[in-house]
Amino acid sequence: MDTKVSKLQNNIDFIYKNNKNTPRAALVLNISLPEVNVPAGILSLMVKLFMQGTKNRTAQQLSEELDKYAIDFTAELKSDYLKFRMVCLNEDFEKAVEIFTDMLKNTTFEEFEKEREKYRAEIIADLDSPRAKVIDAFYRNIYEGHGYGQTSSVILKNLDNISKNDVLTAFPKIMKNSKKVIAFAGDLDFDYVNKLVRDNFGDIEQSVQDLPNQPKPELLHDKYEEIVQDDVNQAHILKGWLIESMEDFAQLSILNIILGASGLSSRLFLELRDKKGLAYVVRSACDFARLASNFSIYIATEPKNIEVSLKGFEEEIEKIKTTPVSDEELENAKQNLFGKWAFVSETNSQQAQWMAHYEILGLGYDYLERISEKIKKITAEDIKTCANKYFNDKFVLTVLKP
Repeated sequence: MDTKVSKLQNNIDFIYKNNKNTPRAALVLNISLPEVNVPAGILSLMVKLFMQGTKNRTAQQLSEELDKYAIDFTAELKSDYLKFRMVCLNEDFEKAVEIFTDMLKNTTFEEFEKEREKYRAEIIADLDSPRAKVIDAFYRNIYEGHGYGQTSSVILKNLDNISKNDVLTAFPKIMKNSKKVIAFAGDLDFDYVNKLVRDNFGDIEQSVQDLPNQPKPELLHDKYEEIVQDDVNQAHILKGWLIESMEDFAQLSILNIILGASGLSSRLFLELRDKKGLAYVVRSACDFARLASNFSIYIATEPKNIEVSLKGFEEEIEKIKTTPVSDEELENAKQNLFGKWAFVSETNSQQAQWMAHYEILGLGYDYLERISEKIKKITAEDIKTCANKYFNDKFVLTVLKP
């Protein structure tokens, strides 16, 4: 793999990966959040306002220019960082970088009121979905009192308390006190890309060396929230546990595949849908974040099946805690996981995003490569130990029903 790692003059980590014969190049800038417990909605609104014009371009001019050059630009708020992503044709890379840095350095955050109302409507529409509503309740409870728990419903309650000045002051504060990572993937010469990146990003605020110490989420006891909605004919159940660090990333990733993330071959699918006919949809998920992750099990079922579905959850959890998985199931899970990772790392955009993601979390841009070696060595006993470590009586259960 032709990858080079260097630092810009302002200490920003720059990761360059050359992929021959690819017509579109990708550039990602991740900026760590100095604090996660900012009042709900300020950072979400701030990110949405990046596309609303700069000192040099109106929102319309910006939109027209991005369309003209077929530049795909997104700004996104993640749990631990801000993510800016740009994808363009190789021949338009220089122009795309110029527009990118104009937005980064000169955004005016105009159209504040208009964007706030638009955001309000988006949240309300999103929460109209029963599945979105039960996920919202789950995250609100498992990360209660922490920035990770700023779900759509929490933001909606605080939206009217946010002023334009809150947004205007938030971004410079983040830029001043953050670690910054730039990742490039594409078929462009290193010297050319390196010079453009240094010329355009080398004068932004210095990147800090270390990620700040921040309060970690805690879950001290089990929590249950029931949502009753008259216009639904399905029940949605989400049960999950807090994962306090990423030290068991490898084991949890395999555990997730075995339980419910491998589709038709997963245990939850085979037992609860195929054999017992309980589920419309059933799956597990592991959502990794720097300060605390979570592992969850979800099912959509008929309301009359709520209790038996919860019992089914318990049975499958108990099985994986007490009975070692077979060598065949373990090997299949490893191959399934590696296949998934290969699938989500095919494009330059995906590769740049993963490199920047793991680098900004302090794990290193090549984390997936290194952790793959650890995954190959995982045993059935490792899976059993991991299940017993995390699947305890401190869980969050959210149920939406008619």
